[in-house]
Amino acid sequence: MIETKGYAAYDPNQPLAPFNFNRREVGPHDVLIEILFCGVCHSDLHTAKAEWGGTQYPVVPGHEIVGRITKVGDHVQKFKVGDLAGVGCMVDSCQTCPSCHEGLEQYCEQGFTGTYNSPEKGMDTPTYGGYSNQVVVTENFVLKIREDQDLARVAPLLCAGITTYSPLRHWNVSQGHKVAVVGLGGLGHMAVKLAASMGAEVTVLSTSPGKEADAQSLGAHKFVVTKDPEALKQVRGYFDFIINTVSAKVSLDMYASLLRRDGTMILLGVPPEAPELHAGTLIFGRRSIAGSLIGGIAETQEMLDYCAEHGILSDVEVIDMHQINTAYDRMLAGDVKYRFVIDMATLEHVNA
Repeated sequence: MIETKGYAAYDPNQPLAPFNFNRREVGPHDVLIEILFCGVCHSDLHTAKAEWGGTQYPVVPGHEIVGRITKVGDHVQKFKVGDLAGVGCMVDSCQTCPSCHEGLEQYCEQGFTGTYNSPEKGMDTPTYGGYSNQVVVTENFVLKIREDQDLARVAPLLCAGITTYSPLRHWNVSQGHKVAVVGLGGLGHMAVKLAASMGAEVTVLSTSPGKEADAQSLGAHKFVVTKDPEALKQVRGYFDFIINTVSAKVSLDMYASLLRRDGTMILLGVPPEAPELHAGTLIFGRRSIAGSLIGGIAETQEMLDYCAEHGILSDVEVIDMHQINTAYDRMLAGDVKYRFVIDMATLEHVNA
């Protein structure tokens, strides 16, 4: 076994703290990655606090991982020692079901293996995530990262980037489409950047007038304050697509009314309560409500290459490992633009 240092939540009510554990040995098809940066996703907080249920403690969060390969298995063909690599939300799947065969491992019919808090295949322990100094992953779930980038700003692409890229690609968003983004956070700011890069006219829908300057700096063409009835009236029946990133309870009826005929609202956030929606809002306009998860491994690699070619990176605040509990508090308060990223070199100083 490989001795590993990390940071973990030991129960839902205590702050995260140092945690030493073992990774599996590098198998024939595995790579060992020294983790350089790990993004902090709101899912990490939900899991650490057991807000979604099913948390196995101690849990080591983190699924926006960028690092450098330090060892490869005997049969590894895609990577070599010294390569930069990324790991996102999945580290394995059944690889035999129709979804996996279609490159849609995120919809694996047996359930994909999450990067943390999932049963690790062939072992009695759960998977442990990227708030750690190293990770062992089968090569088929490892992504190639280009050398000439700001790696801290690349890390959130492994979750926030692919979560917003995948629906834009699936619904073929392109020049001439009118796209609205609800929620200007970790997901929303990436949705704005990506949709604008694809040629769409992008509007940010927000309850906060103070976010207009930020929206414009990220590439949004328009900004609508949803608390203003007159502003909403101007965009009723206007949008081809609405990318809804909000995880709080919102009025789906109100947003759906902003779609044009045959428009689609894509839900990326998971509110704590089931939303209400009047069927007539959909029927009288042949509108659709859809959901989207992350992307498969091939699509995630496509996204990373696309972002590298178009100079698209996440806006981040780099923190030390010991600042993670403060970062969680600030995330809850909406005090981050737009993603925290942990410099994992700082783990050594707090976990000695």
